[in-house]
Amino acid sequence: MLDIDNKIFSLDIISEKFECNLAVCKGVCCIDGDAGAPLTIEEIDVIEEIFDKIKKYLPEKNLKKIEKVGLFEVDTEGDYVTTCLDSGECVFLTKDEQNIYKCAFEIAFLKDEIDFWKPISCHLYPIRITEYENFTAINYEKRNICKSGRKLGKKNGTKLYEFLKAPLIRKFGEELYNKLDFAARNFKIEK
Repeated sequence: MLDIDNKIFSLDIISEKFECNLAVCKGVCCIDGDAGAPLTIEEIDVIEEIFDKIKKYLPEKNLKKIEKVGLFEVDTEGDYVTTCLDSGECVFLTKDEQNIYKCAFEIAFLKDEIDFWKPISCHLYPIRITEYENFTAINYEKRNICKSGRKLGKKNGTKLYEFLKAPLIRKFGEELYNKLDFAARNFKIEK
């Protein structure tokens, strides 16, 4: 583990190779799970504010589910998560011409229609964050659905923390990312 400013990073974050390969996985991480994407209270406020700008990207079945249930739900642990269809898909998903799941927030963000990229839990995936009273735990959730991402990362020599530079900076700031990068470049991991 690496402790940087009370942020405890698992060593996998700096040692594992990873690079999303949407052409192969089709964005299945947005439909495979036991609940929707974790949301903060601040994100819920933003989502409620910008929903009218992104709903044009959503299929009718998603809009109907949102109308019925709402933009977010509370999971079995009492946390706020994005609403999901009965099939498991996040309601903020759509498919592109190649049948790849895409996030409506990200589509609008990349078109400069909104300034919210997507929920930070989605942006950081496959990194998962757990907040504790005295520290924050940052772990790599290694799942079979991301096998193609590990393969592409290995091929290109991209470490997980490098691939997720933008969301790590978004969440923790550039100074902490630079400390993580320094540690990654200087820490020798025995395998």
